[in-house]
Amino acid sequence: MKIYIVSLATGVLVGLIYAMLQVRSPAPPAIALIGLLGMLIGEQAVPIAKKMLAREPVTAAWLRTECVAHITGVPGKPAPQEGAAQDKPQADRIA
Repeated sequence: MKIYIVSLATGVLVGLIYAMLQVRSPAPPAIALIGLLGMLIGEQAVPIAKKMLAREPVTAAWLRTECVAHITGVPGKPAPQEGAAQDKPQADRIA
């Protein structure tokens, strides 16, 4: 329930900003979607900056499993750990 209240409050805040800037609302769909994409990409700047400041590697695998998964809403496939057992094909699997 808390997430809905936060979402509603954020929407009201954005509506107030639109009113102060005298921007028509709602924005045309393409502009609104580009704005949402920008927000999602912008959210990823903080985790990347934290990793870089902590001198941790920002690898392509991390970007794929963390950032892209968050932006697209599609869960990323975790990168296999070194020394971890790999998935073995099952002999009794029906094709």
